[in-house]
Amino acid sequence: MNRNEVRDALKVIFEEETSQSLVLLSDEAVLAEDFALDSVDLVSLLMRVESHFQVRLTNMELTESRTVGALIDLLTSKTGAPEVTPSLLRRAA
Repeated sequence: MNRNEVRDALKVIFEEETSQSLVLLSDEAVLAEDFALDSVDLVSLLMRVESHFQVRLTNMELTESRTVGALIDLLTSKTGAPEVTPSLLRRAA
């Protein structure tokens, strides 16, 4: 999966878990704070992410993935997709 496919899948999962309609899933959004997730909600969300993407996320990876962008980067690396971040796109231009 590429970065946009991961973001699109995460958007659907986030909408279902939070019962919010999201126009955009911003890289800068902080998972717990910006989506008002308590620890139980966050665990539930991450379990759905693991199930959907068929990956296992370690505690260390989750601790380091506080933002949507970091989670997208982590998932693209775990699903074997080339990681193309906005900063890499700017360097290529």
